[in-house]
Amino acid sequence: MSTLVFGHKSPDTDSTGSPIIWAWYLTEVKGEAAEPVLLGEPNTEAAFMLARWNLPKPRIIDGVEAGQPVVIVDTNNPAELPEGINAADIRAIIDHHKLVGGLETKGPIDIRIEPLACTATLMRKMMGDDLARAPEAVKGAMLSCILSDTLEFRSPTTTPEDRAVAEALAADLGVDIPSYAAEMFAAKSDVSAFSDAELLRMDSKTYEVGGKTFRVSVLETTSPETVLARKDSLVAAMPKVAEEDGADQVLLFVVDILREQSTLLVPNALVKQVAEKSFATLCGDADTVVLPGVVSRKKQIIPNLAL
Repeated sequence: MSTLVFGHKSPDTDSTGSPIIWAWYLTEVKGEAAEPVLLGEPNTEAAFMLARWNLPKPRIIDGVEAGQPVVIVDTNNPAELPEGINAADIRAIIDHHKLVGGLETKGPIDIRIEPLACTATLMRKMMGDDLARAPEAVKGAMLSCILSDTLEFRSPTTTPEDRAVAEALAADLGVDIPSYAAEMFAAKSDVSAFSDAELLRMDSKTYEVGGKTFRVSVLETTSPETVLARKDSLVAAMPKVAEEDGADQVLLFVVDILREQSTLLVPNALVKQVAEKSFATLCGDADTVVLPGVVSRKKQIIPNLAL
């Protein structure tokens, strides 16, 4: 039985590219049959990456059968994985997020979690000299993942290792990083085809703070005004999305990649309280608040959330 390799729900570039990278490595280097799969439609930037490097879109699954061999990448959070994940045969976890807990395995497994900006950087480290055997498309996916997760090295999660790996890959592929990153971010910024509910769920993770469950959504864009023009309808869609997803409130951060700041929508008193206690800001009666320098959910938003 082939091992399924997948990342989190609402797959971004890293959770689309890293399964492709690792499934190639398991199959072609380790001689273990593996298939990359997704837990939903890839976002627009991830879809651009697939097209740019001529990679077939992995099969989308909505669950895993008991005993199915799996490798989990770019998450270790059961809330971001299929229901029944603990009944699967989890063979390995490769991640760069904090350890959440809750996953159960059939026996000892390989776990590799490091404080890097991107799962693909960690995979590069694990592959060593075997990366030289990788086709251009796999290297292109790896570069794309790193540029996405680091926001082209703007994110505070970026490490010297992330940058070094990306620059070496770009040199190998003959890719100009600023030009390619601009193409990626332009693709990510095109959200015209998505409904308000889809935007709120596009890059979203659930966290509990002070007894409240928040769906923390991030939209990274080079055109924040395009998203903020839909502010009223996005706010109107929040209660239904929260109810359907078992949350008390949606927090939407519109990340301006170029200005390196976020705009948080403030639809009610609860979000106002979160904003003021978490980010030492005053909202007044405004329905948005700008948070200078805040671009990373993992390092700047989640650790600071308070009620």
